[in-house]
Amino acid sequence: MEAENVIEMLHITKEFPGIIANDDITLQLRRGEIHALLGENGAGKSTLMSVLFGLYQPEAGVIKKNGEVVKINDPNDATALGIGMVHQHFKLISVFTVLDNIILGAETTKAGFLRRKEARAKVEALSQRYGLKVDLDAKVEDITVGMQQRVEILKMLYRDNEILIFDEPTAVLTPQEIDELMTTMKEFAKEGKSILFISHKLNEIMAVSDRVTVLRKGKHIGTVDTKDTDKQALSDMMVGRSVQLEVHKEPAKPGEAVLSLRDFCVPSRAHKRNAVDHVSFDVRAGEILCVAGIDGNGQTELVYGLTGLEKCAGGTVTLCGEDISHASIRRRGANMSHIPEDRHKHGLVLDFTLEQNLVLQRYREKQFQTNGFINRGAVREYAQRLIGQYDVRSGRGPATVARSMSGGNQQKAIIARELDREKPLVVAVQPTRGLDVGAIEYIHRQLVAERDKGRAVLLVSLELDEVMNLSDRILVMYEGQIVGEFDPKRTDVQELGLYMAGAKRMDISGKEEKGA
Repeated sequence: MEAENVIEMLHITKEFPGIIANDDITLQLRRGEIHALLGENGAGKSTLMSVLFGLYQPEAGVIKKNGEVVKINDPNDATALGIGMVHQHFKLISVFTVLDNIILGAETTKAGFLRRKEARAKVEALSQRYGLKVDLDAKVEDITVGMQQRVEILKMLYRDNEILIFDEPTAVLTPQEIDELMTTMKEFAKEGKSILFISHKLNEIMAVSDRVTVLRKGKHIGTVDTKDTDKQALSDMMVGRSVQLEVHKEPAKPGEAVLSLRDFCVPSRAHKRNAVDHVSFDVRAGEILCVAGIDGNGQTELVYGLTGLEKCAGGTVTLCGEDISHASIRRRGANMSHIPEDRHKHGLVLDFTLEQNLVLQRYREKQFQTNGFINRGAVREYAQRLIGQYDVRSGRGPATVARSMSGGNQQKAIIARELDREKPLVVAVQPTRGLDVGAIEYIHRQLVAERDKGRAVLLVSLELDEVMNLSDRILVMYEGQIVGEFDPKRTDVQELGLYMAGAKRMDISGKEEKGA
């Protein structure tokens, strides 16, 4: 007997100015299944889930729960129906503690007083049961992104939700945290909870889902059983053409060092010791050097120190022969493109238009000015060229407000802006985070093209597939230090994993391996 549908979204249509985000989509979720929702950036996945969670009202279509039509006007209605959602960009209050974030809006009270002890006991029990360890008294601003996600999941469980929506849940997680999340999701399904799982990552979808629904440009392309398909078939359905899942590149021809770090140190905000501790390496023209490691081992601070977002606490940074250890951000930017880790915080001004964001560093150039005033025609023309070249999709083209674009298209806009500046050094931090296979293929090709033009590319990535596929050399960072240097052709993911976890260490000068 076929499992019953716990949720049915029938003929859902949702429009925004200039775009039909969901065009007559039908999606059925069975009780106790993990149902993946797959599609390119801007295909309408997050919009469809936001309709189910009550954040948007559809123009047409109905939602049924257990066969009965329901009206979901807002997230409170969704919560009352047992529907919970972990958003791609977490909805947490950074100055509140973990416990306060979990119980906010669903407080246990007696005679108007908060029963904190009871709430804490319930959260601790849930945390233990599902292996979601968190420090309940820590402030959200002081915990890692992976921990923040656990807080979001505990928020759903605290509200006794039975239908769990995960929107790109692994985009910000390390490989180890991803494995933990997959195990947790399978536990939920075993208990009879039903999961909708939005993802671009085909490996994860194949590993964890029972069925997959594919959306493309707002339309429903098909729903298939995961066991009856494979990664190539799904990627072709998603993009509408055959996609190269491997990176094809010629061997690197490295030249002179473009960037040199010597005994480079960056202080930590969280503790007294340095987050980057006496790091030395070169990035040469015509190569992609990747810094790999588990999140929180100093990669973020390394990039902040390099780009000027944090002060250098010791050592030197030399770029194109110039010591920039204490130079301003603008001075560094003269020879460096930076694709930042956090696209909202450091990549875009969200309330500016797309065209304004594309000229953020260049509006002072002659081509964009007339007598000291910005030449809007020139800016628009430039923006249209980049939008076409990098396939940045948005409702109103150059005039679209950046905040209203999908995460993947925001990322493409940043990459378009940074690579078009044609600087000798490209610092690319998690450049494909949250992107679909079609966009990943394109961005990998662009980075290889930058390398082949003789530029130095410093890649910082948590995605081991990307690290192995794209790099010409790999450095592993652990607790603020470089603990190993590898040739991707002569190593494997397991070997890298041992160095990333601190179980092995290499004396870089003599390349001797030591047990940790």
